[in-house]
Amino acid sequence: MTWIEALILGLLQGLTEFLPVSSSGHLELGKSLLGLDPTHSIVFTIVVHGATVLSTVIVFRKDILILLKGLAGFKWNEETRYVARLLFSAVPVIVAGFFFRDEVEGLYNGNVRMVGCMLIFTSLLLMSTYIRRKNTRKVSFFHAFIMGIAQVIAVIPGVSRSGATISAGLILGNKKENVARFSFLMVLFPIIGANLLDFTGGRMSGNADVDSVALLVGFFAAFVSGLLACKWMINIVKKGKLVYFAVYCLIVGLISIIAG
Repeated sequence: MTWIEALILGLLQGLTEFLPVSSSGHLELGKSLLGLDPTHSIVFTIVVHGATVLSTVIVFRKDILILLKGLAGFKWNEETRYVARLLFSAVPVIVAGFFFRDEVEGLYNGNVRMVGCMLIFTSLLLMSTYIRRKNTRKVSFFHAFIMGIAQVIAVIPGVSRSGATISAGLILGNKKENVARFSFLMVLFPIIGANLLDFTGGRMSGNADVDSVALLVGFFAAFVSGLLACKWMINIVKKGKLVYFAVYCLIVGLISIIAG
């Protein structure tokens, strides 16, 4: 992988991680278009996902600090309950990662048609958010768990993580701003945990297809573009303009199926 290819894929990851269009699906399509072997670039995928997690931390730094201060009091307060809900939402993906990690990674094999089908599925998910108009609830423990299940489904390339979790939250009747905030924060625990396991398990070494320069370029490209996309997506959810992304996913999905 050259640094130019890493730049393109890093920008693609950063822009699509927070927009409801599936970053994993777009990475698979990007690798296919660039002629890269998807099975030999798993390290790059891990690094750019880590970059977008860092951008999430930067955007929500004030919220995270408030939560940490609340936890420091060692009381069952609002902040502690919120963190507990975040941890509860991570249970489904932790279970899936523990028992089905190899099967999940096997999905990242450059199957363009599968990505296309899943993008169409994402489109239908986004359209389903318009079924329910009244969104007045707060994210409960049960709702957090359902959004966690949606996050598990989104490990399939082409299914948008933010799209699936936000759609689940909105269908359950939660406030738009609450859903957007919870959706972006709930990814922190699983991704940070997975990256730590990859580092300690030695999976970050010995990849001849991605050199250090390409990794750095991809990381910074994903980080900067992720910052912009995260802030943009928060405003989009508040304004309820997910239909444009539903149309986009439908078009790209159909093109992927035909091209595949």
